[in-house]
Amino acid sequence: MPEAPEVQTVLSTLEDQIKDLKIEECRIRYEKLIDHESVPSFIQKVRGQHLRQFQRYGKYLIFVLDTYDWIVHLRMEGKFYLLPDFPEDKHIHAGFLLSDGRWLCYHDTRKFGRMQLYLKQEDFQSLPCFQKLGPDVLDPSLNADYLYQMLHHSNKCLKACLLDQSIVAGIGNIYADEICFACRLDPRSRSKRISKQGCVHLVYHMQRIIQGAIRYGGTTIRSYTSSLGVTGRFQLKLRVHDRKDEACSVCHSIIKKIVVAQRGTYLCPKCQKRK
Repeated sequence: MPEAPEVQTVLSTLEDQIKDLKIEECRIRYEKLIDHESVPSFIQKVRGQHLRQFQRYGKYLIFVLDTYDWIVHLRMEGKFYLLPDFPEDKHIHAGFLLSDGRWLCYHDTRKFGRMQLYLKQEDFQSLPCFQKLGPDVLDPSLNADYLYQMLHHSNKCLKACLLDQSIVAGIGNIYADEICFACRLDPRSRSKRISKQGCVHLVYHMQRIIQGAIRYGGTTIRSYTSSLGVTGRFQLKLRVHDRKDEACSVCHSIIKKIVVAQRGTYLCPKCQKRK
């Protein structure tokens, strides 16, 4: 699943290409793609709208239109492409004809992605779809005191809490592994045992790693590609994730792969201490 850096890469690429263009026509091939309203209603509302702003909250893309906030969650395999036409492709489930003649096409092999439309809000974080989310991983309001309170009252392991979007929005499996390694914490550590100073380190490294991944365009793992075929290069910077049986860059021990919070997890058994 695309995480915050991959979503930001998609948004930034699209913003460079289609900002302020008008949606002339909309076609939806898979009705379940649209949440909370009928397909005809969605099509009627987006037709004639301009793509004014491009924002992100956690793993959600937010296209701010003239009248509406268009919210997209790519889930496991969703991608956007800009194409000269709307092709007959069974994996392309939506197309938006833009005023420059190109089609903004939504491709999703597993059909898990969803789109929602809301009347535009001054603060998009107040939208119903975001009510159960914690602060975005790069939100300035995210600090060690907040994280300590959330972890201190949890019985989950550290990695499960990092993956919990109601605590912090935008972190997924790849970056959770990298954050734990940077903090020298075993992902199986009990969250309630993480000290306040540990939370200072967690916030610092999660924001440092996510910002670094955004600069490199995200991480290309499995099928992730951003719009226009731009792929991330942060996989070249990964310290533990997907490096099973390789030597740790710090202590030269062998990186192990285990299962934590039902996810494949990579760690250095020597560098990362279990709390």
